[in-house]
Amino acid sequence: MDLYVLPSKLKDSEVSVPGDKSISHRALIFGAIAEGSSSFTGFLSGNDCLATLKAFLMMGVNIEQSDTNLTVHGVGLMGLKKSISPIDLGNSGTAVRLLTGLLSAQKFDSELIGDASLSIRPMERIIKPLKKMGAEIKSSSGCLPLKILGNKHISSISYKMPMASAQVKSSLLLASLYAEGESIIIEPSVTRDHSERMLKAMNCSIRCNNKKVRILQPMKLQPLDIRIPGDFSSAAFLIAAFLIAKKSSLILRDVGINPTRIGFLTIIKNMGAQIKLENYRSFGDEPVADIYVQSSCLKGIEIDDSELISLAIDEFPILFVLAAYAEGMTRINGIDELRHKESDRIKSMCIGMKNLGVSLKEKKDGVVIENSEFMGGDVDSFGDHRVAMSFVVAAIGAKDKIKIKDVKNIDTSFPGFIDLMKSLGVSLSIDAPSKVNF
Repeated sequence: MDLYVLPSKLKDSEVSVPGDKSISHRALIFGAIAEGSSSFTGFLSGNDCLATLKAFLMMGVNIEQSDTNLTVHGVGLMGLKKSISPIDLGNSGTAVRLLTGLLSAQKFDSELIGDASLSIRPMERIIKPLKKMGAEIKSSSGCLPLKILGNKHISSISYKMPMASAQVKSSLLLASLYAEGESIIIEPSVTRDHSERMLKAMNCSIRCNNKKVRILQPMKLQPLDIRIPGDFSSAAFLIAAFLIAKKSSLILRDVGINPTRIGFLTIIKNMGAQIKLENYRSFGDEPVADIYVQSSCLKGIEIDDSELISLAIDEFPILFVLAAYAEGMTRINGIDELRHKESDRIKSMCIGMKNLGVSLKEKKDGVVIENSEFMGGDVDSFGDHRVAMSFVVAAIGAKDKIKIKDVKNIDTSFPGFIDLMKSLGVSLSIDAPSKVNF
């Protein structure tokens, strides 16, 4: 499916975004191995999370879903059953990496597969440390499909991660639930800590201090009853849209502001964004606030702080767009991890932005972007939901309409995105429009 977006004037709005994708994945995974039934509200019914849900149905877990309400009837640490067929995780890197850690410790064999994009993403970063713990995993040159052999004794590990990755960390934490003794995981930079927060809430013995996580094998995990906050990464697209729009404001309600997720806020404030957080509170162990955004005059900056980058890694596609709208020049370094996402996000964004007239220079680990006007034209999302949504936002202040190819994967993380953008005043359709909406 292709999408046509016209330059648009946004109207003052107050909205919410769907539930957090990272937390929704973990709600299913940890809820499935808890002792008893867990209840979640605000579950994200995006394609990625639904792939995780289906995986646990295939492994014998009873899950009830009604809209964004979810009840997971946990089977305990040792209650999962062998799937009769390979588990297809679609496009979800989070699901495949976390489930690999969990399934490495089961008594049955498993096979994980995915779509074409997921099948070329690197999995050695989890395979290597899991093998050190005793797992036996067969891969296709470090990629999917993964065949995970059961009946293996999992040992505890002390592991210094070579690169910051919440997915790798969470995969090792899940395997460590089955290992005797204490496992220690050391991060080079702080990454999102949703797994740690959830495990603490389930009475697991886990301690986090100075980029070091220590975890002991639990006897059992207690069930949960929590509300999942709005996804900050989804909110970032709406924040960006209103920053570049003229004379408009936005209130976003009930957004998760976990400090390991909001590096984007620090970056855009450094660029001059008029944004503030109010009504601080918590949904379970996750901090939440309302976000107020005003149209802003942004300025180019330099971004090369590895700590800050790890706290904003999913938001860099939309930051590329903001950089083009910002006065002056923006230099971004140290984001080579983006080359291993649903697409090579550095290359995907640079190709599209150049096609639309933006002056930039792609580098091995980053990009230099000059203040430029987006022209009309065609861009390819390369099947990447964050690339697709970034170009929808870019079109708001463009000179002419933009056609974005292959946008069906937007529902991976943000179901309802197109309808929500329409409600904010964005003129878009799957049919070629004839005139600009001014």
